[in-house]
Amino acid sequence: MSAARQSGAVSSFDASSPAGPRPPMDRGTRRRELAMFLLLAVFIWPVLSVAVVGGYGFVVWMSQLILGPPGPPPV
Repeated sequence: MSAARQSGAVSSFDASSPAGPRPPMDRGTRRRELAMFLLLAVFIWPVLSVAVVGGYGFVVWMSQLILGPPGPPPV
């Protein structure tokens, strides 16, 4: 053990020291966090997922217009 630990002194960079009690959250912070979660879960993620899938479909469509349909060439 180091001398600082043996003497009871704890440095500010010691990860093993307890964080201490947290201050209570006020209702405004909790309400903002809930509103942000609902905004992300109900609006942003569904819109983003539709945009990603639509963008992928657009890329496939454009590549087929330029390169031709997939499959073996006609005989």
